[in-house]
Amino acid sequence: MAKVSVIGAGSWGIALAAVLEKNGHEVTVWSAIKEEIEMLKRDREHKEKLPGVRLEEGIRLTADLAQAASGKDLLVMAVPSVFVRSTAKSMRPYLEEQALIVNVAKGIEEQTLMTLTDIIAEEIPQAKVAVLSGPSHAEEVGRGLPTTCVAGAKKKEDAEYVQNIFMNDVFRIYTSPDMLGIELGGALKNVIALAAGMADGIGYGDNTKAALITRGITEIGRLALAMGAKYETLSGLTGIGDLIVTCASVHSRNRKAGMLIGQGKSMEEAMEEVHMVVEGVYSAKAAKGLSEKYQVPMPIIEEVNRILFEGKPVREAVQGLMLRDKKAEHEKLWEDA
Repeated sequence: MAKVSVIGAGSWGIALAAVLEKNGHEVTVWSAIKEEIEMLKRDREHKEKLPGVRLEEGIRLTADLAQAASGKDLLVMAVPSVFVRSTAKSMRPYLEEQALIVNVAKGIEEQTLMTLTDIIAEEIPQAKVAVLSGPSHAEEVGRGLPTTCVAGAKKKEDAEYVQNIFMNDVFRIYTSPDMLGIELGGALKNVIALAAGMADGIGYGDNTKAALITRGITEIGRLALAMGAKYETLSGLTGIGDLIVTCASVHSRNRKAGMLIGQGKSMEEAMEEVHMVVEGVYSAKAAKGLSEKYQVPMPIIEEVNRILFEGKPVREAVQGLMLRDKKAEHEKLWEDA
């Protein structure tokens, strides 16, 4: 049995806490919002963010970060990406040398273009940092539906430790050393999912969605390889796997926000109606920044940014993508032919 704290009481944090408790670990859940902790203590369920998933009585609930962070074998960073830096900074005084933190949020910091594990490592230099990601909606994980994810870390023993902590008969975990590829896939697929939702919102069909998914993973892959990630990662669970589920699922908040925008609502109106953090909106500018920094063309990402932040109509953006200059799908195939 391990002592594990889940830092963040959103839908994903609650779902993972349920997994960890089922696996026999001593679990603590922390939230910065005292009212949220009081509600969870009273109801043992987050009726707003993850209805139907019960937190067993053995799971401890606290708004005291010192209590949550001190003396733990593993800390699960499950706060929204925009709060990762501030939360990590607050955690730093309570963590021992070589404490292991596994980040489960998905995003890129807009101002610095840093991945979330790099932010954690910068703010808590004494810690070891890992990542857990994959096609894994909290609504299904919380219900115990079969799900697969990938644990990434620089050292194999750290990835395998995370694997052993989380893995059970319905939650299968693979390991990988490619933390960069895992995080880029997890963050950038949210932006493509916004585009997929927008296409759904204006009434386009399966053909359009298939095009967005396949050309989307091409864009993500081009950037990831330019940054030093591995092709195998983008063709796996945390690349194409996560992209498919986020573009297609009824649980996807990014797809839902995109649908609302496609139906004519503003970005702000869509985010308000989803009533949860829409990570793709925060990652869109960062994705465009990375595209420019590494000089990698990412036309879908560019059009999503124009829709979100410049008010470009969705139909015009789609037309712009369709009428781009003619080109081969894979230029290298012609070179090798």
